[in-house]
Amino acid sequence: MATAFRKNLPKITYRTFLRNIARQKTRAVVKPHVATVKSTQPKERHISVFDYNPSTINYHQPQDITECFSFKHTPTITWINMDGMDNEQMEKICSHYNIHWLIQEDVMSHGQRPKVDEIEGVVYCLLNMLFINTKTNEIIEEQISIVMGENFILSFQEDAEKDVFDPIRKRLKISTSREREKGADYLFYALIDLITDSYLAVIEQLGNQIEQIEEQIMQRTSKHTFEKISQLRKDIILLKRNIAPTKDVAASLIRTESDLIQERTSKYFKDVYDHVVQANDLIDNYRDLIIGLQDMYVNNINLRMNEVMKTLAIITSIMAPATVIGGVFGMNFDIIPYAHHSYGFYGTIAVMIIIPIVMILWFYRRGWFQNESRPGKIKVED
Repeated sequence: MATAFRKNLPKITYRTFLRNIARQKTRAVVKPHVATVKSTQPKERHISVFDYNPSTINYHQPQDITECFSFKHTPTITWINMDGMDNEQMEKICSHYNIHWLIQEDVMSHGQRPKVDEIEGVVYCLLNMLFINTKTNEIIEEQISIVMGENFILSFQEDAEKDVFDPIRKRLKISTSREREKGADYLFYALIDLITDSYLAVIEQLGNQIEQIEEQIMQRTSKHTFEKISQLRKDIILLKRNIAPTKDVAASLIRTESDLIQERTSKYFKDVYDHVVQANDLIDNYRDLIIGLQDMYVNNINLRMNEVMKTLAIITSIMAPATVIGGVFGMNFDIIPYAHHSYGFYGTIAVMIIIPIVMILWFYRRGWFQNESRPGKIKVED
C-alpha cells in the first residue's frame, strides 16, 4: 500500500524543492498591490491651495480634503500641497483627480528610489528632501511626491514643519513673477529645482564638517573623532543614494515627450540636471576626502603608538645598565669586588648615574628625542 502510494507521488528534485521555497518566500514578502507604508504618521496635517492665473490668485487652507475637489474644473492653475496626509485622504484626492493606482501606491510608500513616471495623462516625480539635524549633525530625508496634470499640481509631504517651498509661495503672490505668468509645467519645474538646490546647501554644510574633523585630527585624535568620521561615511552614502538617481530623473524630464511639459519649459530642466551633476561630483570628492580622513586618523594613531613605544624603549635602555649593575652586586657570593670597600657603594651609585647620562646625551645627538608628531623647522642650507 505504501509502495503504491509513493509511486503515485510526483517526482520532486532538489532544485525544484529550492525553487518552491524561494517562491513561497517571495509571495510572503512581495505583495504587488500592497505598498510599504510608513508606520508613523505625523501628528500635524496641513493643506494649502494656491489657485491662480496671471491676473488673480486665491490662497486657501481647507480643513477637509473634499474642499479641494471644486478646483479641478477651474480654468486657473491649482497647486494643492498636502503635509502629513493619511492614506484615506490621499486616496480621496487622487481618485477625484483620476490618478492611477500605481502612483497612489508610490505616494503612500516610504523609502523609495527617486524616479519619474508618466501614466495616463499625468507626470509623477518622487524625490527626497534632505535636511541636516542641527543637534546631531545627521542628514535626514523626507520623501515628497509631485503629480502634475492638466492645470493642476498635487504635492504630498510627510512633515509640515520641514519645507523648502516658501520661496515659491512668496513668488506666487507677485503678479509679475514667472510662476504666475507661466503654466503648471513651470511650477512643476520650480518645485523640483528648489529640492535639488537644497542638496547643494546640505553638501556645503557637510564640507564644513569635513574641514573641522580634519583640523581635529591634525591637533588630537580621539575615539569621538572616529565616530564623527563614521557618521560622515553614512551621510555620504545617504546623499549618494538620493542624488545619483535624481540625475536620471532630470535627464528623463529633459527627454520627455509629454504634452504637459512645453518645449519652452523643458530647457529649464537642463539647469536642474547641471545642479544635480555638480552635487554628484561634490559627493564623489567628499567621499575621497573621507577616505583620506580615515587614513590620516589611522596614521596618527600609529604615529602616537610609535612615540609611546619609542619613549618606553628609551626608558628601558636607560634603566638597563643600572639594573645590570645592581643585579651583579646583589648576588649572594662571599667574594664580590669592592663589596667591602669604604667607597664601593658610592662608586656603584655614581656609575649607575653616569652611564644613563652618557646614554641620554648620545640619544639626543642621534635625534631620538625629536617629536615626529609635531612639524619641526626646516633647515635651509646655503
